[in-house]
Amino acid sequence: MKKKSILLVTGLLILSLMGCTGAGTSSESATDTSSQIESSQESTSESTEEASSEAQATPAPTADPAEGKTLKDLFAEHGMKVGTCLTTNMISRAMTNQIIRTHFTSVTMENSMKPDATLSQKKSKESGKLTVSFNKDAITMLDWAKENNLAMRGHTLVWYSQTPEWIFHEGFESKNEYVSREEMLARMENMIKETFEQLTELGYIDMFYAYDVVNEAWMENGSMRQNNWSKVIGDDYLWYAFYYADKYAPESIDLYYNDYNEQFKTQTLIDFVNTLVDKDGNYLIDGVGFQAHLYTSDSLDQYFNTVDAVAATGLKVQLTELDVCLGRYQAPLKATEENLVKQGNFYYDLINGLFERVDAGTLKMDALTFWGFSDGLSWRKEYSPLLYDSNLRPKYALYGALQLKDAIGN
Repeated sequence: MKKKSILLVTGLLILSLMGCTGAGTSSESATDTSSQIESSQESTSESTEEASSEAQATPAPTADPAEGKTLKDLFAEHGMKVGTCLTTNMISRAMTNQIIRTHFTSVTMENSMKPDATLSQKKSKESGKLTVSFNKDAITMLDWAKENNLAMRGHTLVWYSQTPEWIFHEGFESKNEYVSREEMLARMENMIKETFEQLTELGYIDMFYAYDVVNEAWMENGSMRQNNWSKVIGDDYLWYAFYYADKYAPESIDLYYNDYNEQFKTQTLIDFVNTLVDKDGNYLIDGVGFQAHLYTSDSLDQYFNTVDAVAATGLKVQLTELDVCLGRYQAPLKATEENLVKQGNFYYDLINGLFERVDAGTLKMDALTFWGFSDGLSWRKEYSPLLYDSNLRPKYALYGALQLKDAIGN
């Protein structure tokens, strides 16, 4: 593709976007069982990242194949929300702000609702209880989302990572002894209770339709991940997290367990969610979140086997952090036309397969979230995993996600 043609496409799309709006996590998911990994560094690269000024090879048709089509309109046809992760950096830049408002109906804060961002050591010491206090970035994003009529996914309450050490210790000081099981259960309950109470008091609660109660608690070998929650409370901390969330969250908010490498944990996830029931046998959980950090080398047949198996529990399923990397784990491929075409077809086949299941009634999926939209702002940018390149030019991935089969190099 000659530069002149690429610039033409970019100009057409920018004009189209302006017309629509009226205004100008961790390590990665594995590709086989020998590469199963962890994600404690999940999504932490965004706040100061600027889009690269270096041109990236992004072959695209010479005319805008989307013709004004948007992801939010497409997903609405199947009764679904479509989302992206969100940072203050994204909403402060005119073009990224506009792309979000054009294509998405849901947002998930990339970091600002994780425990290390929401828990206040100072206020906890003053009150004697584990205390929630949303920071300036969170409030800024909540206000922006509310102003733009965007729904929210909460992410996340109980996690082994990005959780302050001091919350597990006497006097809320890491140098002190660990608290008792009973005290830690009380702290967990108050953290969950205050999260929903504060969102209500601040006027944001009606924006939330789903919340990740627990994140990444299981390993690929079927064992529970050991961490401070399990050390202080015991393995039943998982049940209590959902028990308290079910107790305090409004009925309008679905409660999710969220994990990565889901295709290698299928039976583990099914066995686990079946333990999350109350004394009457009713589920304390509403759905399972698949992070869907995928690779173009992954098997979609295997992935859909996991989707179908978990859907058979009757719980909802959401893809919560979708990106599709070029290549495989620890082996990124260059963004050549051939590789980008393959990526576009992967996005097409994945989303088409989900739509088919939703429309047939075999899959309860009411939302899908991309973990960003621009390669330049991605936590895995070296793999070119998203819908736009680093210069915010559309890729075949975008046309694949839009289900424009004729526009993805076939």
